[in-house]
Amino acid sequence: MPVFNRTRFLVGVLFMTSFCGSSNSLAASASQPEKFTNTHIEYKTTWRDMWKVTKAYFRDNRDAATPTFDIPVSTLTPQMLDAVAEDSVIKLGHSTTLLKLSERYILIDPVFSERASPVQWMGPKRFHQAPISLEDLPKLDAVIISHDHYDHLDKGSIEILKNKVDVFITPLKVGNHLRDWGVDASKIVELNWWQSTKVNGIEIVATPSQHFSGRGLFDRDETLWASWVMKSSNTNIFYSGDSGYFDGFKTVGEKYGPFNLSMIETGAYNELWSDIHMLPEESLQAHIDVQASVMMPVHNSTFDLALHNWNEPLIKITDLANAKGVPTSIPIFGEIVPIKSAGEAPNKTWWLDER
Repeated sequence: MPVFNRTRFLVGVLFMTSFCGSSNSLAASASQPEKFTNTHIEYKTTWRDMWKVTKAYFRDNRDAATPTFDIPVSTLTPQMLDAVAEDSVIKLGHSTTLLKLSERYILIDPVFSERASPVQWMGPKRFHQAPISLEDLPKLDAVIISHDHYDHLDKGSIEILKNKVDVFITPLKVGNHLRDWGVDASKIVELNWWQSTKVNGIEIVATPSQHFSGRGLFDRDETLWASWVMKSSNTNIFYSGDSGYFDGFKTVGEKYGPFNLSMIETGAYNELWSDIHMLPEESLQAHIDVQASVMMPVHNSTFDLALHNWNEPLIKITDLANAKGVPTSIPIFGEIVPIKSAGEAPNKTWWLDER
């Protein structure tokens, strides 16, 4: 018999409720419409869809929704970061990633709070601690936000970071949240799809993704969502943000590829919402589409946000990638990975209990 978990059930209902409603506006444009939408689908759900998801959460019978062992974490210090000479990438959790490019620090989707939730007394709780505290992070040249969902935009983290970041780069109207939380407006750059900015010689481009936005019941699609290109003099990186699979990835590859590394959403998926979160085989195809050399799966292993076992995304993506001969890099949280040689070291399969 499935074990009813009230907190998980309530989180599922809240999660799906945020999908309800529809957007009939035009695609994102420079005029900043009241509502944004995708280029390839108009994503909307009905109460029937919500009922299907509610039933699925109620019947949840996973054997490993959360880890049964301590997820390994490599603790970082400021001195260790200072010593990094090559362009490098460090997974800190979920989609939170620190890049050191041309001696510049860029932090992506910082979520350091205990829960990815509107409140810190309920909601998806971290499986592991962050490898480094917000206070110990170096001065950041830029923070990039992909969209405004709680597992990507964390108010508590922004309030601590706001005085040690040169510029926050967001999709259109996401900057409204930052200004509300005390970030100086002069530090915020908001981009539409295909617009770009430069930070100390690093080009950062907002590219399309297929998703939605909103932090409550009544703000659906009022802010834009995006994937991102980050190009330094030495390396070229793609981050998918949250997205369903669509042919926009091929367009990104044609315009900005090839990439040394792709950081592709691989987790929190389900057939019930595959329009806006890729299944593992679609994540692999997105990596191929953007013409990247090495794939680093993100959006997994920190929070329970779906109905698969916590480590299923990494099990599936490694099997799929091995079958197609695609190099992957799945480091321990906190492990410093040189970008240009990210695919050379064998994965340690830390997501399996091998004690």
